[in-house]
Amino acid sequence: MQRNEFHHRLDYNRLMAMSDLPYYLGFSFFPGIGPIRFDNLLKYFGSVKQAYEAPSSKLQSALGQSLGQKFITFRSSFEFEVEYKKITDKHIAVLTREDTRYPASFLNLSDPPICLYVKGELASFHWNDEEENELYFAVVGTRTPTDYGKQIATKFSRELAEAGAIIVSGMAMGIDAAAHWAAISAKRRTIAFLGCGANVIYPWVNRDLYHKIIDTGNLVISEFPPEMTTLKGHFVSRNRLISGLSRGILVAEGLKDSGSLITARYALTQGKDVFAPPAPITSDQSQAPNLLLKEGAKLVTEVGDILEEYDLKKQISVKNTLKNIPEEQKRLFQLLSQEAFTPDDLSRSLSAPVYQILTLLSSMELSGVVEKNASGKYQIKI
Repeated sequence: MQRNEFHHRLDYNRLMAMSDLPYYLGFSFFPGIGPIRFDNLLKYFGSVKQAYEAPSSKLQSALGQSLGQKFITFRSSFEFEVEYKKITDKHIAVLTREDTRYPASFLNLSDPPICLYVKGELASFHWNDEEENELYFAVVGTRTPTDYGKQIATKFSRELAEAGAIIVSGMAMGIDAAAHWAAISAKRRTIAFLGCGANVIYPWVNRDLYHKIIDTGNLVISEFPPEMTTLKGHFVSRNRLISGLSRGILVAEGLKDSGSLITARYALTQGKDVFAPPAPITSDQSQAPNLLLKEGAKLVTEVGDILEEYDLKKQISVKNTLKNIPEEQKRLFQLLSQEAFTPDDLSRSLSAPVYQILTLLSSMELSGVVEKNASGKYQIKI
């Protein structure tokens, strides 16, 4: 058995053990029920299984006669195992709201996706692990950028990725594509949210980008079932997920009625940070960032403005220092990177004699790695 086949078999067995998966998948596949109507059904019936298996009369009462009858007809012919096999054969993972891999930040949305369909190396991403402290950051903008906009998207995405951020965008032409390519060129991580099925390449001009995202161990994610084609409303739905996963968003360029501005609006309602670069007022594509700046978005002129917002400079310095200091100093350094300690505190935490701790601290102080603060405690020197 090949490695990929083995892992997909494990994934299938694990998901099959989730008794509610067939019902989630059924609701996700049915085109007449979206996240909000799905939530109403959960409240009405109490669980996804009870909603899916509800008597015809109750379904028609909850959904209306026409839609209720359409769903009743749909569920009578929906074959979960057949459809799920098609999905896994396409190397796509399905995440329901009950799956521990489903982004917890999406559960805070007013309309969390019924299911997520994920293509790529899902195990390499840890958005629900607080210890990993991964920074997901969105870079979005117009499909028809100026050279200035491309430069902004490429520069900020590359430098943010090099600093450890995971670049999130929508794989559209223009700014989105530039953001993804910049992260990939830096050999760092990126996530593309689609307004179509996760196995559908749209726009076709980005087919090389799509394959590169997958081949480099990154992710393509959609809330729409495989094979689903694009519809206008899908892109608006996709935008709320781009901002929903990200802690912050940079709008590089766009018109005043652009999709990137919609993404920024979602970000604001979700309590996320919105950033915009200064943009020439002579360009129509500057309308979105300039409007956001008027409304209170954070002006950025260099990537350091964003890194400081999330304390990434300190995190980068800590990681780099940890790689270069002697092995015997590393445990001490890791403790001090969290908070300041006295030598006695460190001695107790590390179960080591105070004189050894003092010797190490003295060496680290001479090297400029640590310093003593006004309270007499040692802290890292960044």
